[in-house]
Amino acid sequence: MPTSFIDKVKSTIKKYKMLQKGDRVLVGLSGGADSVTLLQALLNFKKEYALELFIAHLDHSFRGEESQGDSKFCEDLGKKLGIETFCEKRDVPKIVKEKGISPEEAARQERYDLFTKIARHKKIKKIAVGHTRDDQAETVLMRAIRGAGMAGLGGISPVKDMAGFTVIRPLIELSRKDIEGFIKGSDLKFRHDSTNDEVVFTRNRVRHELIPYIEDKFNSNVKEVLANMAEALRIENEFLEKYAKRKLKSVSKKSKNGEITIDIKRFKKQPEAIQKRILRSALEGLKGNLRRLTYQHWREMDELIQNRPVNSVVDLPEGIDIIKDRNGLVLKKRPSCPA
Repeated sequence: MPTSFIDKVKSTIKKYKMLQKGDRVLVGLSGGADSVTLLQALLNFKKEYALELFIAHLDHSFRGEESQGDSKFCEDLGKKLGIETFCEKRDVPKIVKEKGISPEEAARQERYDLFTKIARHKKIKKIAVGHTRDDQAETVLMRAIRGAGMAGLGGISPVKDMAGFTVIRPLIELSRKDIEGFIKGSDLKFRHDSTNDEVVFTRNRVRHELIPYIEDKFNSNVKEVLANMAEALRIENEFLEKYAKRKLKSVSKKSKNGEITIDIKRFKKQPEAIQKRILRSALEGLKGNLRRLTYQHWREMDELIQNRPVNSVVDLPEGIDIIKDRNGLVLKKRPSCPA
């Protein structure tokens, strides 16, 4: 195996403290080049870290026989390597229609739901996925186009806590070219997802059209630049988020039924940059995530705090209300629409 590639992965693992000895790790395996490389890299560290590996694969039901072939490939690879493998099929196209969300978002939700279900069942704490530096660059550019703030422009976190588990991305500092070189040098077999070639999806248009255009016309090193920018912003954002969480505790109280009340007078004494972060922290604690919150929602919340009269309400996605009373802001879940 190419030592230089494995050394790079090991450097990333150590830099972000992704693994400890005796870890049980669930590897998200799509069958594609990135996830196959991830699995092989972790096998390289199995003895050193005394790892116990597991494999999870989700058939999203998007590509018929091709998807079924991916599942069989992952199942066969798991058997060949002697790794316990979990393959499941879900009707993601149906979920897209029911929830009214994009295919990419529905697939991501179902994939991580499967990962956490398996991890809980097998008492696994670490979930490894195969995002690369190229994925990082594409994500940052997509979020910039959509008008993301610092948190969004911080991109994909190398290590992230999710629903009581830790998601690790050992390939996040490796490029797609690094992956291709490793695959070729190691003679690894993998599956090709034909939808990755279709430019109907936003990420694919960014990957196949926008980034090559920027590389050709503006900056040939744009992926490296975007990844470096993401790391710098992520570090600053993590500090500010921790600071805001401490401030949230000092300006709010939480009731037994989960409602959060923020003292408006004490809230307004905070710097403007921290005020929004305090709200973000409160909403994340109540809602579990910040998905589907738009710029317009944040404007409405600011208008509520600064100008609207007592008893005014802002309705947020997934059944969350923010109510302005005489002393503060009450953040609560609507009983009829549990989040």
